[in-house]
Amino acid sequence: MKGVLLVNLGSPDSTDPKDVKKYLDEFLMDPRVIDVPRWARILLVRGIILNTRPKQSAKAYAKIWWEEGSPLIVLSERLQKKVQSKLNIPVGLAMRYGSMTLKKGIQELVDQGCTEIKTIPLYPQFAMATTETIDVKVDEIIAEHFPHVKITRTAAFSKREDYIKVLSESIGERLENLDYEHLLFSYHGVPERHIRKSDVTNGNCKMDGKCCFKKGSEQHEFCYRHQCEMTTVNVAKFLGLKNGTYSTTFQSRLGFDPWLQPYTDRTIERMGKAGVKKMVVVTPAFVSDCLETLEEIAMEGEEIFHEVGGKEFSVIPCLNDRDDFAQVLANMVEEWRIVDVETAIA
Repeated sequence: MKGVLLVNLGSPDSTDPKDVKKYLDEFLMDPRVIDVPRWARILLVRGIILNTRPKQSAKAYAKIWWEEGSPLIVLSERLQKKVQSKLNIPVGLAMRYGSMTLKKGIQELVDQGCTEIKTIPLYPQFAMATTETIDVKVDEIIAEHFPHVKITRTAAFSKREDYIKVLSESIGERLENLDYEHLLFSYHGVPERHIRKSDVTNGNCKMDGKCCFKKGSEQHEFCYRHQCEMTTVNVAKFLGLKNGTYSTTFQSRLGFDPWLQPYTDRTIERMGKAGVKKMVVVTPAFVSDCLETLEEIAMEGEEIFHEVGGKEFSVIPCLNDRDDFAQVLANMVEEWRIVDVETAIA
């Protein structure tokens, strides 16, 4: 029997600094998140970051925590239920980090009789620190615990027409009721070296802001920056946005290495100083509202904007558990099932 496993990032179990520290340790010790030798990662994460950041992050989580728990977890569970309602095969949910482990998610599907599982990382754009780390971890778990289970991976879906339509409509619905001067597309940042490491062409990526827009490069299938840039382009085209009224930036950088630019916080500050009074921000790298959208953008971003003279700052919610987004995910599953049937017939 076939089954589906939706996979999101994860969350601490609570806003207690101890739970946050445990979560951050697992997350930041992932070699595809902080891609340095293990000894250096241990020194950086356990010797420096975990001695200060858990208390700061715990305070940030406390600002956005819901009565039901972590917004990301709650919204992911709601999405799972909606996708399940559209399919007649089991749909599970797991997190890459935290207590809702991938092993538990796979086990729950196996217990329902599933021997073929399609994993769907809930990241529209491919990145080494998101989609790839999920795929690698799933392979490890399958090899060790479920060798009889067949896994089918899901490619990044940011270029799907149905996804772009849903994302665009979710943005357009909000913009209809907003008076704004600039729409900022803010994507989660990654170190520039991650882009180069994912370059299957071994050197085609120039990080010059131009190769992302060249047609036909096989690198684009695994280039996070290209996929972010094209998400913005495709949404802008769908909505008919005028040049100069929107732009792409990257948020949430960590450490001192160069990350993808321009940076969101500095762009918000620069535009506010330049006289922009009304700004709207959308975060298309996230399908579920979470710490990065609810606190970093909606709270910290607004504070920066107001400090430099900005007046109106609005954040468009993520797709979360929208019915039409759940249908996009269900479409992916149905396409998988159709291909398998056609292959079997052939």
